[in-house]
Amino acid sequence: MKRWLSIAARRDVVISSLKVCVVVGTVLVLINYFDRILAGTLSDIDYFKILLTYCVPYCVSTYASVGVVIRGKP
Repeated sequence: MKRWLSIAARRDVVISSLKVCVVVGTVLVLINYFDRILAGTLSDIDYFKILLTYCVPYCVSTYASVGVVIRGKP
């Protein structure tokens, strides 16, 4: 677990995951909340859900990147 976390915290993994997070998270937010964003009717819980929407692709990308590093590049 310690090795996994150290790889997940590497600069290249974090930057790659952040890029995925911004692109995929934004697409998902627009799909799910575009109407409420335009209408200005986002509630406090919506802001929390939007934050989680960005966290999911970050976690998935980090998990995949660490897996590639641990298994070695093909």
